[in-house]
Amino acid sequence: MATATARHILVSTEAEALELKGQIENGADFAEVARQRSSCPSSRDGGNLGSFGPGQMVPEFDKVVFSAPVGVLQGPVKTQFGMHLLEVTSRQD
Repeated sequence: MATATARHILVSTEAEALELKGQIENGADFAEVARQRSSCPSSRDGGNLGSFGPGQMVPEFDKVVFSAPVGVLQGPVKTQFGMHLLEVTSRQD
């Protein structure tokens, strides 16, 4: 079974997600931005979600995590929880 590890930043608006994405793409540290701005409890750990398999996250999130290149910032991705920026940190198929 495929497994992945990922980290994410959860915010309430697309505008905020795009602002943070720009900051990260211009050199801001993902983990630090997550600690300061993400509304998810994972923010304490720099947005790290640990290891999980397909179907353990909401479908919109799963789709990106199990198809996006490893180490490339993705998003914003809209789910029932809000807007996510995410990065797959590893994946085994």
